[in-house]
Amino acid sequence: MSKKFNITGLCIPERDYMADISGKLDTIICQYIQQGKYFTINRARQYGKTTVLYLLEQKLADSFLVIHLSFEASDELFVSFYTLAVGLVRKISRLLRQQKASQILLDDLNQPISEQFPLDDLSERITSMCMHSEKEIILMIDEVDKSSDNQVFLSFLGLLRAKYLAKMQKKDDTFQSVILAGVYDIKNLKLKLHPNEETKYNSPWNIAADFMVDLSLRQEEIRAMLCDYEKDHATGMDTAFISRLIYDYTGGYPYLVSKICQIADERLPAAGTFTDRSDVWTQEGIAAAEQLLRREPNPLFDDLVKKITDYPKLKQMLQDILFCGSSFPYEYENHLIQLGTTFGFLKDGNGSAVIANRIFETKLYDLFLSEMAVENALYQAGAVERSQYIVNGALQMKLVMQKFYEHFTEIYDTKDEAFVEAYGRKLFLLYLKPIINGSGNYYIEAQTRDQRRTDIIVDYRGVRHIIELKIWRGKEYHKRGEQQLLEYLDDYHTDVGYLLSFDFNQHKKTGIREILLDGKQIIEVIV
Repeated sequence: MSKKFNITGLCIPERDYMADISGKLDTIICQYIQQGKYFTINRARQYGKTTVLYLLEQKLADSFLVIHLSFEASDELFVSFYTLAVGLVRKISRLLRQQKASQILLDDLNQPISEQFPLDDLSERITSMCMHSEKEIILMIDEVDKSSDNQVFLSFLGLLRAKYLAKMQKKDDTFQSVILAGVYDIKNLKLKLHPNEETKYNSPWNIAADFMVDLSLRQEEIRAMLCDYEKDHATGMDTAFISRLIYDYTGGYPYLVSKICQIADERLPAAGTFTDRSDVWTQEGIAAAEQLLRREPNPLFDDLVKKITDYPKLKQMLQDILFCGSSFPYEYENHLIQLGTTFGFLKDGNGSAVIANRIFETKLYDLFLSEMAVENALYQAGAVERSQYIVNGALQMKLVMQKFYEHFTEIYDTKDEAFVEAYGRKLFLLYLKPIINGSGNYYIEAQTRDQRRTDIIVDYRGVRHIIELKIWRGKEYHKRGEQQLLEYLDDYHTDVGYLLSFDFNQHKKTGIREILLDGKQIIEVIV
């Protein structure tokens, strides 16, 4: 059976094309497991946690006895302390039998559990098992946060904590290492509660080491997967370039990486737009795969919509970052920053909270803009006149800028400075979106997004257009903006750029002009 790009459930190296994360696994084993640490791998949904546990289990099997459990669909375990103790003993026994554990070990583990003191008996079973096992035992539990707001679960954590501390004092035998995996960090259980609930519990999991391994996929790890694919299909792709392109879109989010590759491999060749796989694994092909990914529903985007609906303050923060250029310090103790990071929407960008990847950013833009689009006059104007902006398959960006000036002046000329400063970028994107929809995409350059300046990169059928949006802050600032745009045009190897300035000076000169600077053409629109 030929390998595929897998986006559902567990990835298996013999069956699926996979990024090379062997370095991450070695780090986890060396710095955490061999050091006897207890820790939690908490990452956003579809971030490869289950696959990481599976691969760790395979690597550890020769040296350790690994008990790998999952709390998904295990609500019956947490009905009472007794059901927890009996249920865990049953699950552990089953796994030990599969690993050919000694009958003595199994018989001792399966002694009856006291209904009066079930957790104490469970503790004794763990001690006996760890004492008599020929190998050190590692406990892994996936989907651990499925029941993390249950008091029985908290007592189980307390049992593990007590045994860990006793082991440190050489008063007990217990697991060499415990790994708990889930979306939420169970050291901070209040995050798992419903948005409007008060904090109910303090987690006993304060013994856990901070897990500092970055599970996002690096460019070289993505490239290893593409090289494996290339061995089978010989497309002639530039694996270094394509892996960089995929990383730029996804920020290394494992699901998004695999999804783009799956679309490129399975969907685009069948769609007829590209003649064969060689045409697909190009900049144009990956851009087409990314657009298809964003347009279609998937569980990750469904979860994104649900989360920003459930947490309106987080939604407002994301809007402020995207449309207003607001900067929020990345302080993990801040509840909203913590939420955004837990869900995978935010990351630390040199001390500021930034959107985690370009796909999420564009998807959020699309979601927020769609809420305004139905009744927005600028959006309707762009949609109605779309056909005139595309000539022989090419986007006429200069005409887009000219028409935006006309429509904006007609519709919003009487609006005050505060309104335009807050909504100017949103209004331009609303006008642009229906024009490029379906054949192009856009993204905002994070390094230049602030309250005064934003660079928008429009990618239409492989041709990039650079537009700088800025608030007029005087001639000197304006000149610096022109110079910055020139540098940006050099970075993108293009000779034409666009400058959209919002000027609130009473004596402003609105209109359109063309400037030639250092061999580059700048088309400036002032409104």
